[in-house]
Amino acid sequence: MALSQQLDPAKVRLKVGKQLFTAAGPDLVRSLQDLGFEIFLDLKFHDIPNTVAQAVRSAAELGVWMVNVHASGGARMMRAAREALSDCVHQPLLIAVTVLTSMTREDLAELNWEAEPLDRVCELAMLAQQSGMDGVVCSAAEASALKRHHGGELLMVTPGIRQVGDAVGDQRRVVTPSDAIAAGATHIVVGRSITASPNPAETVLDILASMSPPAAS
Repeated sequence: MALSQQLDPAKVRLKVGKQLFTAAGPDLVRSLQDLGFEIFLDLKFHDIPNTVAQAVRSAAELGVWMVNVHASGGARMMRAAREALSDCVHQPLLIAVTVLTSMTREDLAELNWEAEPLDRVCELAMLAQQSGMDGVVCSAAEASALKRHHGGELLMVTPGIRQVGDAVGDQRRVVTPSDAIAAGATHIVVGRSITASPNPAETVLDILASMSPPAAS
């Protein structure tokens, strides 16, 4: 909550992931919403279709702006999630996670996926689109390829964003905010560049400025 009180809900949305949601639950989401923030509930649901459908419906009832599921859960699971929102008064954006940005080709090989991450991402993105998802989570490099294949039909949510000079951490496919937008990302997820900043509000403004087109001379 201390970080949220330093940020402007008119400038950013907030992501609540597994660690924070497990510790604080729906009440934290409601508290952040009371401060004016729209919430991306980043729980990456991956289970049998009925369980995921009910989880997504609960997220809608909580009033979140965006929620995600794993595309590798399959078309039936994703369609169940989509259908669960059909009669909800509030319908959050439903996004499919393709390949985690921490994963390399070697990681995929351990799962018997003999492909480059980009190839797997493209396969899962196509499945997500066919299953009614609003968009996908993908790296910036993958967003560029998906933009060529899907145009503006899918939202592209890109994590692994770092400011110049920031540590990479456990992400493997990282880029700057401006490069992500140029590649085709429609939304970016920025973590440590903001959370570890001595002045988070100023960092947000710097990031927004870096993504703005240069003023005409």
